Amino acid sequence: MISAEVAIYPLKSSHATKVIDNSIKTLNNSNIDYTVNSMNTRLRGRKEEIFNTLETMFSEAETTGGEVSMVVTITNAGEKDLI
Repeated sequence: MISAEVAIYPLKSSHATKVIDNSIKTLNNSNIDYTVNSMNTRLRGRKEEIFNTLETMFSEAETTGGEVSMVVTITNAGEKDLI
């Protein structure tokens, strides 16, 4: 299991919220646990699923919003190890 924090930043877009929301909606079709926060989304699952999900989120944001930036932090440390 790994965890990731991801944030999507639409660039040059007048509908940034829509781009972010559409990217997050792709998580409904995944087999990972996720929590949407005000500044990022936290993902937890198997490594392959996390990386596939990140690609899907980026592709959706790119399709909806054109130029986007995605910031991701990935760890294989357990949550108790992060304290």
